[in-house]
Amino acid sequence: MRIFDPHIHMTSRTTDDYRAMYAAGVRALVEPSFWLGQPRTSPASFHDYFDALLGWEPFRAAQYGIAHHCTLALNPKEANDPRCVPVLDDLPRYLVKDSVVAVGEIGYDSMTPAEDHALAAQLQLAADHGLPALVHTPHRDKLAGLRRTIDVVRESALDPERVLLDHLNETTVKEAAGSGSWLGFSIYPDTKMDEDRMVAVLKAHGTDKVLVNSAADWGRSDPLKTRKVGDAMLAAGFGEDDVDKVLWRNPVAFYGLSGRLQLDVPPPADLHEGNSILRGGE
Repeated sequence: MRIFDPHIHMTSRTTDDYRAMYAAGVRALVEPSFWLGQPRTSPASFHDYFDALLGWEPFRAAQYGIAHHCTLALNPKEANDPRCVPVLDDLPRYLVKDSVVAVGEIGYDSMTPAEDHALAAQLQLAADHGLPALVHTPHRDKLAGLRRTIDVVRESALDPERVLLDHLNETTVKEAAGSGSWLGFSIYPDTKMDEDRMVAVLKAHGTDKVLVNSAADWGRSDPLKTRKVGDAMLAAGFGEDDVDKVLWRNPVAFYGLSGRLQLDVPPPADLHEGNSILRGGE
C-alpha cells in the first residue's frame, strides 16, 4: 500500500514517526503551515517557520525515504492578529519556491472580517502564482463556515477545481462536493473523523476527488491514520485500486496542479546548513 499524506504537520512530530510512517507505506506528504499553539508576534517568526518547512523538514523526511512538500500561508487563527497580518505582503517571495505546492492553510476559524480579508487575499495569491489552495473549514459552525467559504471561492479568481476543502465530515461533504472542489478529510483518534466514519462516507459518496489525511500535529493525533483508513477500506470490501486512488492518486492529482510535485526522494544529505540529526550510526 503506497500512501501520500496530503496534510500532516511534521514539525510537531518525531523522527520515530517518520520511521513508522515509512514502514506503514507513506512515501510522500504535504506539510501545511499552521498555527503552532504559541502565538507568533511578528512576520519574522513566520519567516523562520517557512524556512524550516522549505529546508529542515525536507531534510528530515529524506532521511526516512519520504518526499516532503509544503503549503504556505497566513493561517485563519492568526489572521485575526494585527501583528501577523503583514506576512501577507511577504508571501509572494516564498510562493515561488519549488517545494511549495499550494497556498494553505487558509480559510476560517471564527469567521471574522479579518479572516474574510485574509482568505480573499490568499486565494488571489494562489491564482497569481498558478497554485492550488488548501482551505481549512472551521471546527465550529461547520456547515455555515463551509457555505461562507464556498461563496468566497466563487467570488475569487481561483477555479473551485483548484481548491481542496479540508476538515470535512458527514454534515458538509454533500455541499462541498457540489461546489466542484476537492474533498479533504482529517482522521483523528478522538475528534473530527475516524476511519470507520470515513469508510461510510466513501461508501455513500464514492472515491472521486477525495483525499484522506492524518493532520497529525502537537495535539492528540496519529500519523498512521492514513494507513488505518486503507486497512478499513479493504476490510469493508473496497478493492486495492480504490485504496490506491484515495491514498495516492488523488493527492498526486490535486497537488500536481501546482506543476511542482517531485515524488522521487533525493538522496539523504548528511548535513543541513552544517547541522546533522544523525545519531547512533544512522
